[in-house]
Formats: sequence, structure tokens, C-alpha cells
Amino acid sequence: MTQSIVTWNINSVRLRLPMVLDFLAQYQPDVLMLQEIKCTNDQFPRNAFIEAGYPHMAVHGQKGYHGVAIVSKFPLIDISSRVFFDIPESRHISALVDLGHGPFTLHNFYIPAGGDEPDPEINPKFKHKLGFLDELKTWFSEPVFQRGHLIAGDFNIAPHENDVWSHKQLLKIVSHTPQETERLDALLSGGHGWVDLVRKHIPYDQKLYSWWSYRSANWELANKGRRLDHIWSTADVAERSIGAEIIKPARGWTDKPSDHVPVIARFVKP
Repeated sequence: MTQSIVTWNINSVRLRLPMVLDFLAQYQPDVLMLQEIKCTNDQFPRNAFIEAGYPHMAVHGQKGYHGVAIVSKFPLIDISSRVFFDIPESRHISALVDLGHGPFTLHNFYIPAGGDEPDPEINPKFKHKLGFLDELKTWFSEPVFQRGHLIAGDFNIAPHENDVWSHKQLLKIVSHTPQETERLDALLSGGHGWVDLVRKHIPYDQKLYSWWSYRSANWELANKGRRLDHIWSTADVAERSIGAEIIKPARGWTDKPSDHVPVIARFVKP
């Protein structure tokens, strides 16, 4: 038996609630971290998650846009959120959880997408994204992040060559530009021993995606994906990590799926 933590950009939790509930029933993760819930806190479908066996929730919503939430079988305490780059959008929530190995802090992120033009001088959305990442680096340099943390979410960056369908063709496309990938690599290797839990178990020489554009006429046949969704942890948490999986079929589970699919990190059960 294992335990698992999942991240999933659901692109409207109310619109896709049946799909989420089906996923929970089938995969039974211990914690689900959602991004782009696109609802206010009072609109979040709490009763549905309680009935599904997830009575513990941390929600940081926003009307119509963004929004992040954590739903859990285990109690969540010390819930807080943080604003980055002085732009008050709902892009982060954290909570302390204990799955039986001792408490650690979960951080759920929805990093800005950054618009279409990879130039911060003319594109304020891209400037926001780079500023968000720079502030994350400063925050993660604090001693508290040396152990006992797991961060996950839609980072909106596919950092490595095999995290995109074509490294050469996407070098000037937002999500895979050097300005973004170098910043994300600097976060990962920033001195506190972060571990990319998916790539810990699925080697970098394998193509791996978690997002396929709505614009693709046949997403599965074209398979022009990007790995935008990530789960990292500090080394002490990573020691208990025993597997990872990206649920690619979820991209076609319904007629109106999210363009992202669930990413699962599995841990040894105490």
C-alpha cells in the first residue's frame, strides 16, 4: 500500500467536478492540490468533497480566475497564502499536514502563464511571471525550506528538452524560453536540495507531458505536449517517495476536459 499526493490544474472545479470525483473514486489519493478553480471560497463545492471522503480543505479562490485549493483525507492546519510581485491574485496556498510520517508543509502554486510575448519590457504578464519566480527564489532561500516541504502545482514552465514536444521549436515560446527555464532550474538547484519527484522516477531521457493545448485538432495523435505541472519536495520528504505517474488518458476523459492532467507522486505508507 502507498500514499499519494496529486496536483491538477482543473480549469474550473465546478464545471469539471464530476470528472474530479470520478478521479478521486478511482485513484484515492490522500491529498489533491487543484489550480485554476475559478471560483470564490464560498462557491467551492465543499460538500461534494466531504461526501467523497475528503473533509479537510484549504481554499484560496478568486471570482472567475485563478484560485488554488487543497483537499485532503488528513487534517490541514496552519493554512496561509502569499502574494507575489504585489499583484493580489489567488496563486498560492499552503497548509501543514501529517500523513503518518510526521508533519510537513504543502504549497500549492499556480505560477502565471506569462502571455504570448516573451519580453518583460512590452508584456506585463511575462514581467509578472519572471517577478513571481524571482520572489520565489528569495523566499526559498530562507532556512525554513531546508526540510519538511512539498511544493506542487501548475508552474507553467516546461524546464527540460524532453518536457516539450520540440525543444528547438519552443525556445522562443512562453513556457520554454531560457528566461523561464533557467529561473526554474535555479529554484530546483538553489541549495536546499529540492527534488523533482516526477523526474526522480521517470528519467530525463523520456519525453513527458502533462498539458496538451485545446487548439490542437487531435491532441493525442499530434502529441504536442509540455510538462507544465510539477511536484517537488525537500530531500527528507523525497526519501519516502517511491513512484510517480502522469495520467495522460485524463486529457480525453470527457468532451470538455481540462487541458492539464493529474500528476501523482507516491510515497511509502507508514
